[in-house]
Amino acid sequence: MTALSGSRILITTDAVGGVWTFSVTLARALAGRGVHVSLITLGPAPSEAQLSELRGVPTLEVEITDFVLEWMNPEGEDVDRAHHGLQRIAQRARPDLVHLNGYREALCPWPSPVLVVAHSCVRSWWLASRGEEPTETRWASYVTNVQAGLATADMWIAPSKAFRDCIQSLYAPPRPGHVIRNGIENANQLESKENFVLAAGRLWDEAKSVATLVKAADRTDWPIKLAGSGSLPGSASRGNIEALGEIPRRDLLSLMARASIFVAPAVYEPFGLSVVEAAAAGCALILSDIATFRELWSGAAVFVEPRNARQFGNALHSLCGDAPRRTELQRAARLRAARYSAAAMLDGYCLAYERLLGNATSATSHTQPDLAEICG
Repeated sequence: MTALSGSRILITTDAVGGVWTFSVTLARALAGRGVHVSLITLGPAPSEAQLSELRGVPTLEVEITDFVLEWMNPEGEDVDRAHHGLQRIAQRARPDLVHLNGYREALCPWPSPVLVVAHSCVRSWWLASRGEEPTETRWASYVTNVQAGLATADMWIAPSKAFRDCIQSLYAPPRPGHVIRNGIENANQLESKENFVLAAGRLWDEAKSVATLVKAADRTDWPIKLAGSGSLPGSASRGNIEALGEIPRRDLLSLMARASIFVAPAVYEPFGLSVVEAAAAGCALILSDIATFRELWSGAAVFVEPRNARQFGNALHSLCGDAPRRTELQRAARLRAARYSAAAMLDGYCLAYERLLGNATSATSHTQPDLAEICG
């Protein structure tokens, strides 16, 4: 138990991507420390499989809403309805602290301190993916709301230093951002590795740059399995590529446990939770050479110039044919992934919450790290 035991924390989330995995991991860990958590979903409803991850967790309540996610409603027509609805929820939940995994909802008149976590944003996605600011006028309101939400929050956090600096440069929030890296729960026992390559992510998302991997596929005879929603970009007729579609999380983790190599050719990635999961499962990593991946995986992965299909192909060819090097990288990735644990993430957020609630001094003992040691 911690000084937070008995506290009530309201957490907003969505079920579309990695934010759900982050929120579930954090909510379960907080409940384990005696915190009462109200997990509020926005956007498309979570699936039965997703909800099953939360059943039986004490001091945890889930409320599903149909309030539109800010990036799905950039013009903001749903803002008033969402804010009124969230106010009603807050009146029932009586939170001591509000943790928002989005920006716009910080503009709601919450009754308690507000922490915003910057997981991603359309403006930074657009710049990384297309090399320009969002060109459609409908994104102007979105950018304004993101900036206002960050300015309103009592504290804001990013999962990597690279993304913290990106958000700082784009929106200039009045308070400096902290860094608490995302974490995963203990990985399953390692399985025997098989000769196939795995990639995971939304296939339709150009920031994931799946097209680069598709073009690189002819440099190896190994099967390449692509897990994620959407269809393959271009004409992916190569026989060694298999698009698996969106698969349950437990099946993806099973694939990671068996895959020898995990490839992430993304041009934009604020953290990359799937990379951590693959590394913890003992996959050798081939990653695009972007600031986030360098920060998190330098010395534990092969880095390739973004969008360079020839270099990705050469890296695949080399690593598929070099078993000792593969084993070395698999070990290095697994050791590095141990840094990004759910326990470390929980410690960071508990210290941040305590700081916001004004009781960090009473909660800190000589065995507990200072906030600055966990938050960059």
